[in-house]
Amino acid sequence: MTFPYKIFLTFYLQLFYRKRVAVVLLIMNLPSTAMIKISMLTEADILTALRDCYDPTLPCNIVDLGLVREVHVSPDPEAPGAGIPGVPQKHRIHIAFTLTNPTEEAAAQLAAQIQNRIAGLEEAGETKIDVVTEPAWNPQQITPAGRRMLGLDGNPNLIQIR
Repeated sequence: MTFPYKIFLTFYLQLFYRKRVAVVLLIMNLPSTAMIKISMLTEADILTALRDCYDPTLPCNIVDLGLVREVHVSPDPEAPGAGIPGVPQKHRIHIAFTLTNPTEEAAAQLAAQIQNRIAGLEEAGETKIDVVTEPAWNPQQITPAGRRMLGLDGNPNLIQIR
């Protein structure tokens, strides 16, 4: 294989003309059996990332508070760089969550936290975030880890909000 100018030209062509992977392998002088590991983003990856997002009123992350209602992840074949070897596969992400304090300010703050955190994932592409009001959040949805963070692990029926 010659020097990277062929690789750069290949990526340039792929990005703007969306040629097939076989063309890339040909220009790069790689055998057609060469495979690039495709990184798949999962719901578990999203939930792990969302553990960095905290509720505006309670000192606990939104996953352990039970605020995350739905997470859907699917590959985005139309994302920039799709099909180019070495470029991570981008994903469409849909997150639905509810609020402990249903105000517009809390919704905006939490949606911004979620959007910013998901944007930090290399495989994240288009992200849609929805606030749902039904079913309403209640303290029984807090996970055991969340109860420990809030100091409520002694009594599962007790909730204290300071």
